[in-house]
Amino acid sequence: MSPGPRAGPAAAPAPAARTGPYGRSLRPGELRRRESGHRQGMPGVSAPVIKAPVVKLVQRTTEPAGVQTLRSTAAAVIAYSLAVALLPQPAPLTAPLTALLVVQVTLYATLTTGIRRVNSVVVGVLIAIGFSALVELSWWSLGLTIFTSLLIGRLVRVDEFVPEVAISAMLVLGVSQVADTAWERVWETLIGAVVGLLFNLVFAPPVWVRSAGSSIVGLADRMGDMLRGMGQEVAGNIPVSRAAARLHEARRLDHDIVEVDASLRQAEESLTLNPRVRQGLLYRVVLRTGLDTLEICAVVVRVLSRTLTDLAKARTEEELFPADVAAPLRQLFGHLADAVESFAELVTTPLAADGEAAEDRLAEALTRSRASRDLVADLLLEDVQEHPRQWQLHGALLAEVDRVLAELDTDERAKRLGEELDRRSAEVHDRRPRLSALRRRLGRRAA
Repeated sequence: MSPGPRAGPAAAPAPAARTGPYGRSLRPGELRRRESGHRQGMPGVSAPVIKAPVVKLVQRTTEPAGVQTLRSTAAAVIAYSLAVALLPQPAPLTAPLTALLVVQVTLYATLTTGIRRVNSVVVGVLIAIGFSALVELSWWSLGLTIFTSLLIGRLVRVDEFVPEVAISAMLVLGVSQVADTAWERVWETLIGAVVGLLFNLVFAPPVWVRSAGSSIVGLADRMGDMLRGMGQEVAGNIPVSRAAARLHEARRLDHDIVEVDASLRQAEESLTLNPRVRQGLLYRVVLRTGLDTLEICAVVVRVLSRTLTDLAKARTEEELFPADVAAPLRQLFGHLADAVESFAELVTTPLAADGEAAEDRLAEALTRSRASRDLVADLLLEDVQEHPRQWQLHGALLAEVDRVLAELDTDERAKRLGEELDRRSAEVHDRRPRLSALRRRLGRRAA
């Protein structure tokens, strides 16, 4: 039988109440969403009601797919119009095709894609000119041309445009005047590539930091909800099936992390070489290190769920923890959830003033988490001394909590952030020393 309730150390103080308009306490995730809705207006004043179709339309046009559609269409039309005005052929479709492939959501992707696209077309044209001078077009010469084009395309590292090398060669070989067609195709490709590059330089692409930040906040909110769910299940007898379901839910966090990582990569590309961004490296490092920390916490949450599942398997006929342990343990899980959500808020807050407030909330959540952790450790020690069953699971639970607290610690984060900034800056200086020196000189002159 489980030990009855006993007197123990006083429970950790509850966090200061932060209430909504009806007196209901708000979690950091809820508070953040409410505050963001009133950031541009007066507190307590409700935002104007916007119809759902309008909201969906705005969201779709600001998503990467919507922006990519609009920008690519405009660039292709401009490239076609310019090619018609400058070139003699009636339908220079290679120019809009090139612009369509070159224009990307981010300036960095546009530059790299444009260079690879032009490179692939030029290589294909040169291969076609060479083969047309040596052999006539036949089934075996066509096959040899395609094989050679694909092979050389991989050697020149055009990545996704390897088939374009063979396509360019075949299109040039399929006409009677090879030389004239070859040069026309090169000119069309150059026009499309230049239009695509200038389009992103003149109309600077958006910075996708906000979407990446929303993904990080969403991941933290899911982890917070999971931790609170674990806290609700530590009291009483928990069926093994429910504990196993929680474990499977924790394992699905890996898929969420993959999606957040893809969103963050897009944000990092949008910051690279973007004229609208002055501190792109700082933003990239802050977001990347923040996601790395949350990824480690997700792994620990999964292990924590595994520990509770093993404990539920060993205690099928009794409560998971005694009542006097379950209450502070539930508080501990709640404080950990607050800390995870506050950490995500700190990572994704761009303004200095808001960043200080987010850091204060994180520090408060960590302080309460550590106090609850110490209380739970004392109670579990007493429980193990009286009933030493599954003592190793109790120790594992505390060790996993300590790991989460260590990852979210503000001092350790500042240290890791500084080290990562120094490492990234050193890499940039080593790769492009002249560019780094020029930036330093320009910075001194501006100062």
